Amino acid sequence: MLSKDVLRQILDLARWAPSGDNTQPWRFEIMADDHVAIHGNDTRDWCVYDFDGHASHMAHGALLETMRIAASGHGLRATWSTRTGTPAAAPIYDVRFEPVRELAPDPLLPHIESRVVQRRQMRMTPLTTEQRAALAQAPGERFSVQFFESFGARWRVARLLWDSAHIRLTCPEAYQVHKEIIEWGARYSTDRIPEQAVGVDPLTAKLMSWVMESWERVQFFNKYLGGTIAPRIQLDVLPAIFCASHVLLRTDKHLEAVEDFVGAGVALQRLWLTATAQGLHLQPEMTPVIFRWYVRAGRSLSALPAIDREALAATSYMEDITGAGPSTGMAFLCRVGRCKPPSSRSVRQSLQQLMRSPAARP
Repeated sequence: MLSKDVLRQILDLARWAPSGDNTQPWRFEIMADDHVAIHGNDTRDWCVYDFDGHASHMAHGALLETMRIAASGHGLRATWSTRTGTPAAAPIYDVRFEPVRELAPDPLLPHIESRVVQRRQMRMTPLTTEQRAALAQAPGERFSVQFFESFGARWRVARLLWDSAHIRLTCPEAYQVHKEIIEWGARYSTDRIPEQAVGVDPLTAKLMSWVMESWERVQFFNKYLGGTIAPRIQLDVLPAIFCASHVLLRTDKHLEAVEDFVGAGVALQRLWLTATAQGLHLQPEMTPVIFRWYVRAGRSLSALPAIDREALAATSYMEDITGAGPSTGMAFLCRVGRCKPPSSRSVRQSLQQLMRSPAARP
């Protein structure tokens, strides 16, 4: 039966959808027993990685797909539409539910909460034929999957991530984001990334925490003490080599409209949940993709001209190793592999915290 209690159960599971740096850019409003409004928001005003809100739009898509999967466990079909007239910075998605006789639960349903980010090294055990086929089919018809499995291919991606990490660690606009999104000393975090899930050793974490207290410290450390080297090796190069494969989610269509990125988020979540179902862990590697969004849109990434030059060079290299043209749509880059489950992770705000308050309603 349709009821608000059932909708709350669906929302309570759907809130485990992924979002950039665990920002959870959504709030829920139950409109009726068969209708939920998702009030989306984005972080473009303070997060350089949320280019025109598109990373948040992808998170919205991942949430909507997770809701659809969660609803299937109650014999409900979920369909959604973007409310006409709502702005790209604050879209509202109307989700409606209807009972469908003998609707089977989606096979990905059991993996919604167990899906995690694994930032540490994985085993280099190659993907099986079954795993590769499942990942290739997961995103659906609009998107294709490109694998980088050989040692040489993984090394080329490692170089791309090494270059992108230098941009990330020397860009003042990115520093402001990094300072906000890490919860130091934490194993779990409801709205950020806990320190223990970052992927560096405890000594490097302590040093990072001290250095990141001010941009002046970051500049001094980078200039005179090789401050980018240790985190780039630990967070980018070694994980890029020690994995089964890197996976690029791409499309021949240029991604531009909000709906394009929402659709990419749907595909992203299906890919990630499928990886989990196949016994694999996954880590997003989005910085080169996002920097390419800036470059191909002719937009500046930073007030520092050197950062834009580095972003252009990284974009050219990325297109070279992927065989992509400037108009090719790139939505998501990640690495996958087998390993022990992480002992630390981002969790979520409670459903009550994510419900839209009555005071927020017009």
